[in-house]
Amino acid sequence: MGELHWEQSPSDELLAQQLGIIQWLEQHEKEHIETIRQGFTSIAILWKEDRFQTRFKNQYMTTKFSRVHLSDRIWQIPVCYDPEYGKDLGSLAVAKRLSLNSLIKLHAENTYRIHFFGFLPGFMYLNGLPEVLHTPRKPFPDRTVDPGSVAIGGAQTGIYPRESPGGWHTIGRSPVIFFDIEKDPPVWAQAGESLEFVPIDGDEMSKLLKNPPSPYLK
Repeated sequence: MGELHWEQSPSDELLAQQLGIIQWLEQHEKEHIETIRQGFTSIAILWKEDRFQTRFKNQYMTTKFSRVHLSDRIWQIPVCYDPEYGKDLGSLAVAKRLSLNSLIKLHAENTYRIHFFGFLPGFMYLNGLPEVLHTPRKPFPDRTVDPGSVAIGGAQTGIYPRESPGGWHTIGRSPVIFFDIEKDPPVWAQAGESLEFVPIDGDEMSKLLKNPPSPYLK
């Protein structure tokens, strides 16, 4: 296993650099790689043989990798910010000394960049959370988090694509399906694209859960 690590905060500039390196690896070294795992400030590469890792180390020192142009696409996702669907909304508002409406407005008025998928298939790691909403993950994860749950963990926000345990603070839920194994590809968005949350009320949420909508572009 080889790893590249950057001593800087996540940003669009860093993401463009990371995606450029991953693109180069997939074009030039794909047959020698088992898996590539991206983080906010790292890329881990599992090589089939150690000699390829050594070779890449030398290439990394001498190759000028092109940065990827990040997509202008912005997906808009309906979300119901309601205690019924966001069980941690109230406690988080109290901890931040915010009203529920203020917390919801802060979260929903931003545009978030998709940096990578991880933890679960289709789980988007999104950068762009306002600093005032940064919150450490729970010391004890919940046993069950509903699919489509929108949550905050550390300096990021994310969306649980399916029912699973989870240690992030759930503040709402979207009726959109985020991972469908029957489709190719099973996710409708890509790293580098952006996402916005569009608040909906409980009545609309109940209707959409029965007939899940497709995400739509701004």
